Amino acid sequence: MSNNFLIIDNVPAVITYDPELEMLRGEFVGLNGGADFYANDVEGLKREGKISLDIFVDACKEDGVTPFRIYSGKFQVRVGSKTHKSITMAAKTSGQSINSWVVEALEKKLLKN
Repeated sequence: MSNNFLIIDNVPAVITYDPELEMLRGEFVGLNGGADFYANDVEGLKREGKISLDIFVDACKEDGVTPFRIYSGKFQVRVGSKTHKSITMAAKTSGQSINSWVVEALEKKLLKN
């Protein structure tokens, strides 16, 4: 299944196809909870996504909850021992720490997309 993004009110949503419902499904990324929406076409997704996001944000305000997730900048990644060794060697040969090397590799990959 291929994932695509749609930006609604500056909030990204992952768009997938739900074969059971035969509809497109959107799910917002970076919220402190779940907010999804369905439609048959892109225009419908934009419309339904805006409605879903507005409802979610309003509910958060009523409950005194921050609607958007705050990212710490830290996450743990598990790799196989061969990959770990290769990363270590690549970082050392480029004069970087493993962390700096991995951040650079991730940023390069993200810029390609």
